[in-house]
Amino acid sequence: MQAIDTVALKNIYRVNLGVTRRERVLVFTDKVSGKEGRLSPGELERRTGLPGIARAAAAAGRGLAKEVIYKEYAAAGGPAIEPPKALWAAAFGRKCTAALLSAGLLDRILKKKISEDDIGRAGQIVKKHAKDAVDAVIALSNYSTTHTIFRKLLTGAGARYASMPLFDAGMLDGPMNVDYKELKKLTLAVAKAIKGAGWIEITSKNGTKILFEKGRRRARQDNGDYRKPGAAGNLPAGEVYFAPIEGTARGRLVLEWAPTRKLKSPVTLIVKNGLVTEVQGREPFAEELRKRLASCPLCANIAELGIGTNAMAGRPDNILESEKILGTVHVALGDNHGFGGRVRAPFHQDFVFFSPTLTAIDGGKKTVIIRRGKNLV
Repeated sequence: MQAIDTVALKNIYRVNLGVTRRERVLVFTDKVSGKEGRLSPGELERRTGLPGIARAAAAAGRGLAKEVIYKEYAAAGGPAIEPPKALWAAAFGRKCTAALLSAGLLDRILKKKISEDDIGRAGQIVKKHAKDAVDAVIALSNYSTTHTIFRKLLTGAGARYASMPLFDAGMLDGPMNVDYKELKKLTLAVAKAIKGAGWIEITSKNGTKILFEKGRRRARQDNGDYRKPGAAGNLPAGEVYFAPIEGTARGRLVLEWAPTRKLKSPVTLIVKNGLVTEVQGREPFAEELRKRLASCPLCANIAELGIGTNAMAGRPDNILESEKILGTVHVALGDNHGFGGRVRAPFHQDFVFFSPTLTAIDGGKKTVIIRRGKNLV
């Protein structure tokens, strides 16, 4: 396994999360489980190395925080699936977790079968027990917890949250070694450029062409600064993103990359009325995607548009890094309730498009923000 840069790990506490010696931090990861399919040798090597990175991250925080809690659990098998009850107890405290169970809320949260009103009730219970919750989280699970109610309730109560799915040690010397001052400046400029757009169009020479309404949805910035109460984002950081208005997306997305590998042949997603209605292609990944979308109609929702802003990112075969590459865009399917959307689903998957052209449309005015992979902001 590649040597781990402990200075870069300490910077997650100091620079990104602003952890103090009075605070408690939760570091967690997930281990390969029977809920997953067969892994390639390269993927298996990365996955088995992930707990080592997580343990090193926990060790790096000792002396910087009052307490660092480290937890491992069996992988849930997909992004946006809620973590197990044991992790809830570690994050929120045993009394809070018991109260959520007693109120009949936690089991429904874990199944993603809960109303917004009941999520609000859960939030009140969490705030009542806020003194027992951790102050910050370093989420080094392979499967993303960003789009979970677990994360939403924690940050809603004031915890700061760094989500690092699919992470590997090489990112410490690459995209996490970015100039955060410059990253913040560029990310802000891109957010301002699309702020007034009513619609966004994305095209690419591979045949991708999709249009969706942004409306008044806020373009959010992930610039690596999670020091304020309730702040959350990815590490490596570097994107502007928003939830397109549900039901408005139409067109086609031509996928050349899965989250961790280049596809043997393109997979095309046909999009109508905000949903993927057809998956075309003979690549094995196409069948995986068909099964996932068939299992849950809301998983087909066009959930997110993201724009990469990290000049140090460059790796195309890991979605955590590739979606941050300057001059790329990514489109996600599934859950978007945590960042301004209306869809809750046990799935959130991003797909990156290289050398795209992105046009912001404000009434009759069209402004090109990215032209064939070159950021014009």
